[in-house]
Amino acid sequence: MTKFVFVTGGVVSSLGKGIASASLAAILESRGLKVTLIKLDPYLNVDPGTMSPFQHGEVFVTDDGAETDLDLGHYERFVTTRMRKANNFTTGQIYKSVLEKERRGDYLGKTVQVIPHVTNEIQEFIRRGAGLGAPNESDVAIVEIGGTVGDIESLPFLEAVRQMSLKMGPNNSAFVHLTYVPWIAAAGELKTKPTQHTAKQLREIGISADALLCRADRRVPDDEAEKISLFTNVPRWGVISMWDVDSIYKVPRMLHEQGLDGLICDKLRLNTPPANLRRWDDLVHEVEHPRGEVNIAMVGKYVDLSDSYKSLNEALRHAGLKNHVRVKIDYVDSETITPETVSMLGRFDAILVPGGFGKRGIEGKIAAARFARENKLPYLGICLGMQVATIEVARDIAGLAGANSTEFDPDTPHPVIALITEWQDKDGSIQTRSETSDLGGTMRLGAQSSDVAKGTLAHKIYGDVVNERHRHRYEANVNYLGQLRDAGLVISALTQREQLTEIVELPQDVHPWFMGVQFHPEFKSTPWDGHPLFNSFIQAACDHQAGAQKSAGGKSLKAVA
Repeated sequence: MTKFVFVTGGVVSSLGKGIASASLAAILESRGLKVTLIKLDPYLNVDPGTMSPFQHGEVFVTDDGAETDLDLGHYERFVTTRMRKANNFTTGQIYKSVLEKERRGDYLGKTVQVIPHVTNEIQEFIRRGAGLGAPNESDVAIVEIGGTVGDIESLPFLEAVRQMSLKMGPNNSAFVHLTYVPWIAAAGELKTKPTQHTAKQLREIGISADALLCRADRRVPDDEAEKISLFTNVPRWGVISMWDVDSIYKVPRMLHEQGLDGLICDKLRLNTPPANLRRWDDLVHEVEHPRGEVNIAMVGKYVDLSDSYKSLNEALRHAGLKNHVRVKIDYVDSETITPETVSMLGRFDAILVPGGFGKRGIEGKIAAARFARENKLPYLGICLGMQVATIEVARDIAGLAGANSTEFDPDTPHPVIALITEWQDKDGSIQTRSETSDLGGTMRLGAQSSDVAKGTLAHKIYGDVVNERHRHRYEANVNYLGQLRDAGLVISALTQREQLTEIVELPQDVHPWFMGVQFHPEFKSTPWDGHPLFNSFIQAACDHQAGAQKSAGGKSLKAVA
């Protein structure tokens, strides 16, 4: 039978519940347990697919095509379990399901209320996410509840897990509460009062925390931890300090050394071997001892919030670990890139243009792709980054003046990127969309495979077949593939049925490393193996740097102190 750990948050948001949940899962997995994670989001959106990256951060995509919270990316990077649609749900999904049941008459004419109907639905979604009753159900399901205690939006979720814990009995669930202990510079001390209040709010709801994770900019001293224990009714060994660290991969060791996993295993009556965190220690050692550094320009439009590219940032750093270098990412606002300013990209070792939606900053991205092509600077375009590279080749090599995407210019004379109206989904079903379709649910989503052409850079990286996750509406127009090929663009992977472009590149005798991909490879990168595409990209950046420094008579790679 699956046992549950419910993770809540208090005082302020963005304290790191996702990292804390993923780290606990990693430690439990190192004890030989099978662990899954579930994220409950209290907003009314059905999913984050239509939300602004500035407000919500990136949208993470699962193999089965769910648009989910970015915390699921943390989960997949920390544990071996792959996430599914059932691992993330929102208030919007809950109410949608309840109202559909009411319309069908499932409640037999009863008055539909938050308690018990909404809370029962939440519990059913949690059980489904944990895979209860499935042949391969998990030993432990960690359920992270978004928002903070005291928010009106979170109350139905908290009530639901309180009821669920009561029904399961005392040794089948545990509660971990993440709180904030601020340092008041004027007073020269940490203040525990916010933690006292949030623990009290939790108890008023009917939930007593088994462990408090105390976030602070420094380690919480023993006397302050004793005070927190006294005023929150949490045993001293359950008051665990989570201070700021320079790498998220240090958090599992931090929590383990303070006994969090032991506390949870004792509460849940789990008899396991000791935790083995050797792989995490090796990973941290690699992070702290790079042999060099490369500088990557990420030319995007959501650069004011780094969480907009969370998985992408991590994928680049993972590839740096595989190449034994530190990857320094400079975020360049594509709106600032013009033909007059684009030369500033010459100081970087490689250029990456990420995905995005909308017209803003597009010409800057196209200019960046042209600069990389003309100056033989390693270039990786992801999703929209592939499309702008295609537009650039169409305009500047194929002679298709005014070439564009119909997303940005519906009247373009050469729509080399356009909205396709029909495609075959991963399950074999035929999906359709149009310009008037709702934004939510009209994209090509999830993992799909394509054949890779032999003799290409893509084939060196992927082999015969590429299988990656997608999230986009617009595609390279199949009617222009011939002209683009004649201009020298290599179409190195196409979908089997519709012949949709998946990978484009330049021949390696023309450019050392220039590639665009329609999918999002960053979603499958892990700190253990990196991702073959990013590993190759960072290697190309290292090679470019070495060549540039050799030409200048310097060392082959920038040393890192």
